[in-house]
Amino acid sequence: MGGVEDDNEPASKRMKLSSAVLRGLSNGSSCRESASGSSIDLMARPLPSEGGDEIFGSKGVIRRVEFVRIIAEALYSLGYEKSGAHLEQESGISLHSAEVNQLMQQIADGLWDESVVTLQKIGIPEESVVKYASFLLLEQKFLEFLDQGKIMDALKTLRTKITPLQIKLSRVRELSSYIVSPSLGAPVGSHSKNSGDISRAKSRSKLLEELQNLLPPAVMIPERRLEHLVEQALVLQRAACVFHNSVDKEMSLYTDHQCGKDQLPSQTLQILQAHTDEVWFLQFSHNGRYLASSSSDRTAIIWEVDENGTFSLKHKLAGHQKPIASVSWSHDDRQLLTCGVEETVRRWDVSSGECLHVYEKTGHGIISCGWLPSGNSIIYGVNDRSICMCDLDGRELECWKGPRTLKISDLEITNDGRQIISICKETAILLLDREARAERFIEESQAITSFALSKDNRFLLVNLLNQEIHLWSLQGDPRIIAKYKGHKRTRFVIRSCFGGLNQAFIASGSEDSQVYVWHKGTGDLVKALPGHSGAINCVSWNPKNHHMLASASDDRTIRIWGLNGLSTRHQNGQSNGIHICNGST
Repeated sequence: MGGVEDDNEPASKRMKLSSAVLRGLSNGSSCRESASGSSIDLMARPLPSEGGDEIFGSKGVIRRVEFVRIIAEALYSLGYEKSGAHLEQESGISLHSAEVNQLMQQIADGLWDESVVTLQKIGIPEESVVKYASFLLLEQKFLEFLDQGKIMDALKTLRTKITPLQIKLSRVRELSSYIVSPSLGAPVGSHSKNSGDISRAKSRSKLLEELQNLLPPAVMIPERRLEHLVEQALVLQRAACVFHNSVDKEMSLYTDHQCGKDQLPSQTLQILQAHTDEVWFLQFSHNGRYLASSSSDRTAIIWEVDENGTFSLKHKLAGHQKPIASVSWSHDDRQLLTCGVEETVRRWDVSSGECLHVYEKTGHGIISCGWLPSGNSIIYGVNDRSICMCDLDGRELECWKGPRTLKISDLEITNDGRQIISICKETAILLLDREARAERFIEESQAITSFALSKDNRFLLVNLLNQEIHLWSLQGDPRIIAKYKGHKRTRFVIRSCFGGLNQAFIASGSEDSQVYVWHKGTGDLVKALPGHSGAINCVSWNPKNHHMLASASDDRTIRIWGLNGLSTRHQNGQSNGIHICNGST
């Protein structure tokens, strides 16, 4: 058929045709009678040129014509058709030009050749858009002829109208095949043997939607444009709100949105005192119903959180011969790993508190651990600087030798199980792609003491020896996008975490006995929470309760932080009568 192959559609707008316009449109039908004076019935005057628009508003950036048209569209979308029509009439500003109204009516009436002519009169500057819109109109004409059994009329339309446009040639060939084999154009699921029973053409309302997506916004206002602008303004206000931390926070159109500090956990609600020595690590379960803590007293504790946010001791896990450096929850929260300092990893049943397995590396100590997303295998770091993977029964599946980790190291696995993240040397973090067998590195100028991975795996929070916390983006080439300062760290490993609504906050322990909270996006320090009497080694934010934060300290306690207004409760290891679980095997 000749011509240059061009199947790329022009850029389209993201919207649909107003429901008021679409109502009642189907093949072979006309527009339903609209409210008197509406844009379709009035055949309103042409739109003023944009250059002559009156500008108003305190900032001098709003064009009156655009503003009125958007309001009119909103009224029609809400079903206030009379109000929309009266606004057009009183303001003298039409939602659509006379030509657009005529085009819409011609489509509704199936006047395809006339609609192509009207399309040329609208004044669309991009020739490619006009061509593509014409193609859609003529394609509809062709398909409706086929549905009506008018094969020769369809063939004539294809040859004399569609093919000369010289666009979408692969689609033209497809349409040609419908002439030879009518069943090829049948919709999926159609089994009728009679070609006349097969409907290939889309509804005319659907065609109007496609045209509205294609034509410039100034020609046809995107559906619910005012609603979109208002939502966008509210979302931007919420994003700029430093203290926003509640999905239930009402946002009103009457005032600009602004939350107070009362949205952040800032008061000690409970003090947990079951450990007999420094508490080094803690982590909430994925479902937020449990908190696991580990201590230099060589025990780990599983705390249960009831529906009122009250913590009680569920199991005290004993069996390690050395202090417990960290814990790791399985993805279904049914099992827990505990890792002794250069010792062993133990796997526990959360429900019963039973030790299910002890993992050892002959001649070496294990320093870190984590779960694969499947829950069928675990990964652990070894003090010979290797990283190993084994199944739940301890059979080694794979081992990555060399400088993959340090003696004091965190270990993370991405949600897809593909990447292993570990501190591989004093100033570098390894991103090991276990499938592609590729390595990337995050390089810092200062010694790295710990890190945390965000829930969506897009960010890494890196704690440094120089009392800074760096936020790295892991998308594309890793890069620092924010820095947080203010906390104290001189001697110990201090851990930080993401938290709050959409993980919009950063919390960190500190050697000055305070919990520090920053806004992730702005880097502003928004809270410093006193209360502990010793260095705070680790913090964890409840992933299901954005108002709940836990901190672990050298003062042998765990503090549960929440919103102001509730009383402080003390909890020791004996109050609920739960026994200590012996993990010996």
